Amino acid sequence: MSLIVFYSSVGGSLEMKNHQRKIFSILDSKKIPYKAVDIAQSTEDKEEMRRKTGNPKALPPQICNGDTYCGDYGAFENAVEMEEIETFLKL
Repeated sequence: MSLIVFYSSVGGSLEMKNHQRKIFSILDSKKIPYKAVDIAQSTEDKEEMRRKTGNPKALPPQICNGDTYCGDYGAFENAVEMEEIETFLKL
């Protein structure tokens, strides 16, 4: 399985952009490979993100490992604080 981070390159709040930036920064610093999927570029990618999260109104950033939903930014941040990032990401 491969790690997927669904994000948006357009719109959204400054808070959303900061959350996305922090996820990418932490994954990069830990050398955890991931695929960044920009839902602003494709309606199909947005639908896939919402299908995987099980929430028809889900907003980015959202993290999945293959077809397995890991969580949103809040869950990611909690996993980082608890030093359980590998467990959260299902690695």
